[in-house]
Amino acid sequence: MTPIAFLAIALSLAASAAPAQSARPNTIKQMFAELNMCMNGVGLRLAKGTDVTVRFALNRRGGLIGKPRITYSHWTGDAADREASAASIAQGFDRCLPLKISDALGGAIAGQLIVYRFQGAREDKA
Repeated sequence: MTPIAFLAIALSLAASAAPAQSARPNTIKQMFAELNMCMNGVGLRLAKGTDVTVRFALNRRGGLIGKPRITYSHWTGDAADREASAASIAQGFDRCLPLKISDALGGAIAGQLIVYRFQGAREDKA
């Protein structure tokens, strides 16, 4: 086999190889780190002092099952601030999901409830 033929075969095998699964989160800790990084990158615009907890479930591919549900909320600011905060959280879910997770993690968390907390900057205590 000539070196050129060998190189062509090696390159075609490398190009057809499946991407490594290790780059995808494989633990819940890694999944939350990925979600935190994405949500922080979205630029959430939460009013100062806002605190919202959302419950949701993911399928085995990291996509939402149904709609996220707010289980706790402390909204601050005027009506426009509250609406902007709620819209920001919704945009975060739209942009960050589906999460790219490993098949093993997807099988483990599929349909399980996940709780995620959004917090605006803390209010100054006088």
